[in-house]
Amino acid sequence: MSSIMSFRYALFIIFFYWVTSYPLILSAQKKSETSDEKEKPSRQDRLFDNDDILHFKLIGKLNELFNDRNAGMKYHPMLLQYKNKDSSLLSIKLMVKTRGHFRRLKENCKMPPLLLNFSKGEKTKNSVFEKETKLKLVVPCRGDEYVIREWLAYKVYNLITEKSFRARLVEVDFEDSLSKRKTETHYCILLEDEDKVAARNKSFVWKRKMLNMKDMESDEFKKMAVFQYMIGNTDWGVPYLQNIVLISKDTTKTVYAIPYDFDHAGIVDAPYAGTAEELEISSVRERVYRGYCESDKKNFAETFSLFNRLKNDIYNIYTSCSLLKPKYLKSVTRYLDDFYETINSNKEIEAEFQKPCKTNMRVEMKGLKD
Repeated sequence: MSSIMSFRYALFIIFFYWVTSYPLILSAQKKSETSDEKEKPSRQDRLFDNDDILHFKLIGKLNELFNDRNAGMKYHPMLLQYKNKDSSLLSIKLMVKTRGHFRRLKENCKMPPLLLNFSKGEKTKNSVFEKETKLKLVVPCRGDEYVIREWLAYKVYNLITEKSFRARLVEVDFEDSLSKRKTETHYCILLEDEDKVAARNKSFVWKRKMLNMKDMESDEFKKMAVFQYMIGNTDWGVPYLQNIVLISKDTTKTVYAIPYDFDHAGIVDAPYAGTAEELEISSVRERVYRGYCESDKKNFAETFSLFNRLKNDIYNIYTSCSLLKPKYLKSVTRYLDDFYETINSNKEIEAEFQKPCKTNMRVEMKGLKD
């Protein structure tokens, strides 16, 4: 009897302990989870997972930076400021230099494109730039509207494949710390670092020139080449890595070509955009398919099917953008209509996409300037 009483007493003690302690344990667990959630940045806090226009300031000696356009450009110290979600002002020291080719030259563009280097400044923890090291900043060359149009081209290609650069539209106040020039506010594009694009696709950037287009993974290459045709972009090429980044999981395996820089595309229709003499076209609005020869037009069937499935989403990229002027929206709609008429006509497919088999359109250029 004594042992039974002892056993019942022990059960009572255990039950009492569990009843009184469980709320405390549960509370501690919730506090821990809440703390973890605060420490881990949410997905919407990551730079390229949000399409909201990010507004920030770049403060520094702007004349020194913008005039540094010759070979051997150096980094200049700058300060980036923006308001966090809780309206607190965040200030990040970084280094910035000019970059690019065509758009870097003073005779072509008022402002040069920039490279933001966070690794040489303060840490970016708990900011939207967390874990970012280098970012390209595309600035206006001849007007903000063309930057917006180029950004939308990146958004369209994101629909087509994950093997693409992510881009975010930002509004930047360029403020001169010496007060030698007025503060200018412009729409710009922040472009994902190429190493991040490769890592996202479990690959690495392969900086090897003179590869043939046929060395690329066929399905992804056709997506890319048809996309370039759709937006009217001829300013690209694989052998010289002309506005193309190559990624691969292994140098002995598949290679993927990822495009960037769409400002010379017909769909952007920038006033400074030019065409290469070798292509024998008079306007960037003229489309030329610059892929390799596919003697059987049926080889495009799967690619065209993808573009047809994405048609409404592609049009919606433009129709849902409140920053576009009505005149351009009508123009881009007609431009896309022409593309879809072409890829849904056997006659037009043969005429346009089999040109590389019939003409010398396989010419490879080092760039429009050359």
